[in-house]
Amino acid sequence: MTATSSALQTLDGHIILAGAGKMGGAMLTGWLAGGLDPERVAVIDPYLSDEIKTLAGKGVRLNPDLNDIGTVSALILAVKPQMFAEVGPTLRAVAGDALIVSIMAGTTIAGIAKTCGGKVVRAMPNTPAAIGRGITVAVAASDVSKQQRDLTDALLRATGSVEWVEDEGLIDAVTAVSGSGPAYVFLLAEEMARAGIAAGLPPELAMKLARETVSGSGELLRQSDLDAATLRKNVTSPGGTTAAALGVLMADDGFEPLLTRAIAAATARSKELAK
Repeated sequence: MTATSSALQTLDGHIILAGAGKMGGAMLTGWLAGGLDPERVAVIDPYLSDEIKTLAGKGVRLNPDLNDIGTVSALILAVKPQMFAEVGPTLRAVAGDALIVSIMAGTTIAGIAKTCGGKVVRAMPNTPAAIGRGITVAVAASDVSKQQRDLTDALLRATGSVEWVEDEGLIDAVTAVSGSGPAYVFLLAEEMARAGIAAGLPPELAMKLARETVSGSGELLRQSDLDAATLRKNVTSPGGTTAAALGVLMADDGFEPLLTRAIAAATARSKELAK
């Protein structure tokens, strides 16, 4: 039994999941797979998907009266940030001194505590959480106990790896790199396929080559002890086809400055959204 599954299986109180969209639903799936008792989970969401509705048959409570939930160990805020001003105050009564784990982009620890109360951990996951391959970065308020931090780690680790930082200001850059990052990778596959079609490949083959190359390379990077730069060099023969392409991508106006500007733009936008 892993530390994550042990923490979930021995949980004394209840988990409230506010917001069961793609990310909230992925977390819930991970918790149940990790051994969390479905009867210890309450989902609050006015627009439940059919997949979430089926979990009622396993014991998950859907939109119950908050007063009937019992002792709350953790409240997970997975609602859209623009909805929090309306939803947050309604959860204040059940939050009390419980652990609050927020995965809302651009919503600060101070803002969450002011609206909802509780002992707050702010976390930024990414969409590969849907297949258990996400990465989440978390930062805890100073009044979060070690036990609450350990519970947070278990809840987040159910969908992938977890890293902790002490400076909340880093979350903006985290959002730009890993939170938004899957979109950059999907764009890479999209544009590789488009360029392949322009080079004469049939569209279906071009997309398959791009998809399998991106996913396979990502898996190689994950499993290898070598860093990305070394793996890139290992593919590149002097004077070969890869070198010719990299000459374009690594030019002064190529991929590096472009991605640096993109990450900076996403970081700046995250700071603008912070409240």
